[in-house]
Amino acid sequence: MNENYKKLLQAMRVYGIITEDLCRAPWLETARSLAGEVDILQLREKNITDCEMLARAVALKDILSKTRTLLVINDRPDIALLSGADGVHLGQDDIPPAEARRLLGGDFIIGVSTHSVEQAIEAERNGADYIGVGPVFATDTKKVKTGIGTEMAAKMCSAVGLPTVAIGGIKAHNAAEVVKTAAQSVAAVSALCSDESPASAASELRAAFERGREGL
Repeated sequence: MNENYKKLLQAMRVYGIITEDLCRAPWLETARSLAGEVDILQLREKNITDCEMLARAVALKDILSKTRTLLVINDRPDIALLSGADGVHLGQDDIPPAEARRLLGGDFIIGVSTHSVEQAIEAERNGADYIGVGPVFATDTKKVKTGIGTEMAAKMCSAVGLPTVAIGGIKAHNAAEVVKTAAQSVAAVSALCSDESPASAASELRAAFERGREGL
């Protein structure tokens, strides 16, 4: 991974995820609202064709290229490569990060979702550039009724030397609590996409998280 990406990952605080089903406004309008307001924007769509996924990724890349926001594609290294995205985010059932690296090369960001200390360590060992930690709290997005909690999330964050992104039920009102995990950034889906003003929601989330960090 190039040095610019390393610096941007170290500095990230708000990681947005866009899924059309959770957007109050049309997905592209939501994306435009979040452009420049989040450090990373992940495109996550499970139920559209490959052609549509690529088209959306290309459209997002065009929008985000005019801002400081990086584009990451969920699950699909091939779409990330073809669209010129900045990276890919992999789940536990996707191809291993080492294999994604073989396809994408060294300049792409590779993130991995992890749900335990063992998975976090394994992701780092296999070449992830950052890890997602969670779900910290209960979340309707993936129908999770009980999260792993801040204590377990903290153990996962401390087990690796990578940038960490806490995810799962995180909103402005509990973002400061996530600071206990030592995660350097927070991710949100519905808290941003379903808000009347995704940009304002992202700004509020960033401010709440930063206030918590200042209180350490």
